[in-house]
Amino acid sequence: MKLKFDPSLEYQREAIDAILGVFDGQPIAQTDFELSLTSAAGGLFQSELGVGNNIVLPEDEILANVQKIQEANNIEKVPALQGMNFSVEMETGTGKTYVYLRTIFELSKTYGFKKFIIVVPSVAIREGVLKSIDMMQEHFKTLYDNVPFDYFVYDSKRLGKVRQFATSNQIQIMIINIQSFQKDVADKPLEEMTEDELKKLNVINRENDRMSGRRPIEFIQATNPFVIIDEPQSVDNTEKSRRAIANLNPAATLRYSATHRNPYNLLYRLDPIRAYDLRLVKRIEVASIRSDDSFNDAYVKLLKTDNKNGIKAQVEIHKKGSNGPKKAKLWVKQGDDLFVKSGEIDMYRNGYIVQNIDCTPGAEYIEFNQGRFLELGQEIGGLGDEVMKAQVWET
Repeated sequence: MKLKFDPSLEYQREAIDAILGVFDGQPIAQTDFELSLTSAAGGLFQSELGVGNNIVLPEDEILANVQKIQEANNIEKVPALQGMNFSVEMETGTGKTYVYLRTIFELSKTYGFKKFIIVVPSVAIREGVLKSIDMMQEHFKTLYDNVPFDYFVYDSKRLGKVRQFATSNQIQIMIINIQSFQKDVADKPLEEMTEDELKKLNVINRENDRMSGRRPIEFIQATNPFVIIDEPQSVDNTEKSRRAIANLNPAATLRYSATHRNPYNLLYRLDPIRAYDLRLVKRIEVASIRSDDSFNDAYVKLLKTDNKNGIKAQVEIHKKGSNGPKKAKLWVKQGDDLFVKSGEIDMYRNGYIVQNIDCTPGAEYIEFNQGRFLELGQEIGGLGDEVMKAQVWET
């Protein structure tokens, strides 16, 4: 049974048009094969290493476009551009993934851009995006006249895909989970490294004979990709993550979330109230503020990771005690079930089996089955520093 996708939902079209409007006035090449050898023309740019996106619209015109979109969408206008970052706020369950995937095809159709990288916070979400493209590819081919496109997950063992990403003049979509990619970012400028340090770099930053003696990252940088960040509050919330994204040399960064921490150049907002008014959800539920004695939600906090004598993580959870549940610190490894570790507290029954642990300095995280994911110092189910947004769910 094939799923059918409705291309005519007005609120999704508004979110797509908000991004397209940023580049209003951008000149484009007339055909896929009309590539510029200079940076003066728009659309695509041919370089020594491949074909790249080429935004030539002046910054003042982009700012004017952003302010016009914000005014139309009843969003406070920014006085100056907050970099080439553009945010879309869409409540959970309203088709965020569909919107940013379709935006890729619209940017290509309207302006001729071809190179896109989707950065996600976890392996589980990465696989979800991959599955979404699998399911939607026929839908997009129908909408966009069978336009050819290629999509793949970045893998340092398959560098041929990186070269293809750079040299192709067709739509290219690379999917990366930030944990695997930020490991590949050099801790200091290459020119400051010794020969021994250069040899220890990850594959993407090392010169490679199979890539004409160039570093694979150079091919990616040459494409000036549009970087799409799915859930940026969980992706670029560390300095190393931000450097990893900047290292891609993005032409622009498009940020999609229901709960932005930093809504740079916010263009469109579909918040819980509007989602309810549009009948996109049946009910709005606001989680109440909890105290240490409230145990309605599963509480987990990642305290530290360690790779001595095996990879493990220290977490804080609620654990059964003689006087009821209390917070407890304990070490866990891959395969451990917090339901068992907690003394079989029911709230940990589903979705709290440890799936992955990463001990990389600056990129530590723990991932549970069913997609729950925590970076160092983060918590779920507890009272954080700020009250979480109202969450929308469908009964």
